[in-house]
Amino acid sequence: MSTLKLSVGPEGFGEGREVWAIGSGKGGTGKTFLSTNLGITLAKMGKKVILMDADLGCANLHTVLGMSQVPETLSDFLSGRVNTLDGVVVDTPFPNLRLISGAQDFLEVANPTYNRKTALLNALKKLEFDYLLFDLGAGTSYNTLDFFLAAHKAILMVMPEPTAVENAYRFIKSAYFRYLKRVSTELDVKRLIEEGMDLKNDKGIRTVHQLLEVISKADPAKGHQLRDGLLAMRPRLVVNHVRSLEDVTLGFAMRSSVEKYFGMRMDYVGYVEYDDVVWKAARQRRPVVAEYPYSSPARCIDRVVQNLMSGAQLDLETVIGKR
Repeated sequence: MSTLKLSVGPEGFGEGREVWAIGSGKGGTGKTFLSTNLGITLAKMGKKVILMDADLGCANLHTVLGMSQVPETLSDFLSGRVNTLDGVVVDTPFPNLRLISGAQDFLEVANPTYNRKTALLNALKKLEFDYLLFDLGAGTSYNTLDFFLAAHKAILMVMPEPTAVENAYRFIKSAYFRYLKRVSTELDVKRLIEEGMDLKNDKGIRTVHQLLEVISKADPAKGHQLRDGLLAMRPRLVVNHVRSLEDVTLGFAMRSSVEKYFGMRMDYVGYVEYDDVVWKAARQRRPVVAEYPYSSPARCIDRVVQNLMSGAQLDLETVIGKR
């Protein structure tokens, strides 16, 4: 009996290199803020970092980094105007940090086929870096989900607001259903997956657990494999705009809910405290860790980086004790 390919994360990038992807269920949660400041913090540590604007069609990382319009972008590579991806990687004002600016011009370039995205990932493997960071578009487009699933560490940004939290859960569910679609070609389950995405389906499928139960009845072995794949998915959570202890503990509540309803482990790796220096730095087109390195948000970013690198996460009792 053949088995499904259930890998989650990138393949062929080599030892000692990591790919991080930063996504969210809605816009305005601070994905680009986090991506930029994570990249600069890693670069300050002497790591060779490439930031890629994977928000295809709405690129703005160069602006956040204080750069004018870059001469070559991802559009030039995807459209064939530039033969190698190295030709669109540009230096930034920050040592050790380079940028791949996102697609900006053509609709078909901003919505590449799966084969094009695969070719892009293969081209990325040839670049020189220690860390490659994807700043993803908001929402649950296939582009966003594919890059999120292609990372060693998939980071989910959320704000302590009902709509942001609701969309974060929807993002996690959509990422797993996208994963199922990609690995289930050997099973006749495509229809079940599509029905499971429809909250009004007539099979009573309301959760990922229920979907896997239906699949397991059709083929227990494949159902077991898919459950293993779910366990391999391990998003990292960062809460932004934290103003209170209640905001901090939101991350712990979300971590428990994801494990309960999705059967998936999610690490709560940190939060970023609200501070006026964030918007002040944004107006100056300067990342906060560069303009205000001793501020509370900058210290929060540093802790997030340390947890992502070490595999650690926040502990509830320790957090309560510090506050």
